[in-house]
Amino acid sequence: MSTVAVRQATQEDRKAIFLVEERAFGRKHEADLVERVVADGEHLLELVAERDGRVVGHVLFSRLLVDPDGTPFDAVSLAPLAVDPDYQGQGVGSALVRHGHEVLQARGEKLSIVVGDPAYYGRFGYARAGAEKFTSDYQGDAMQALYWGEAPTSGQLAHPRAFAGW
Repeated sequence: MSTVAVRQATQEDRKAIFLVEERAFGRKHEADLVERVVADGEHLLELVAERDGRVVGHVLFSRLLVDPDGTPFDAVSLAPLAVDPDYQGQGVGSALVRHGHEVLQARGEKLSIVVGDPAYYGRFGYARAGAEKFTSDYQGDAMQALYWGEAPTSGQLAHPRAFAGW
């Protein structure tokens, strides 16, 4: 089996990204969300994973604003992460998340928020304790934070427009 290659998504990847999202979640909802975030220009980093020349995974990081005291702070939202079901359990998702984190840290990002399985995202350093004081439409046990530097630990979270009503 060949290794997975992670790279920046291109316009030519749009159809493959849509298909991976749709297959991974068994519906078009997340695929449509990705397309709206990208169309709105609110994505910060979009990566694909390729194996044998085929896109088998995708991750999207978009801008998330934290307003702790009337002064917005730039943070990152990880959503969604998708791996084609035929390639799940083979490290594709982990490769995407780790590569994304490396790029974001190099760019100076300080905080990432994810709403997802604590057991899965905990292995990357995300923790519920770091997110429990935020106010968000998505607040709950699945909301977790990962800090790469000094950042607010509370405040209102403003997700990209495409997430409204999601």
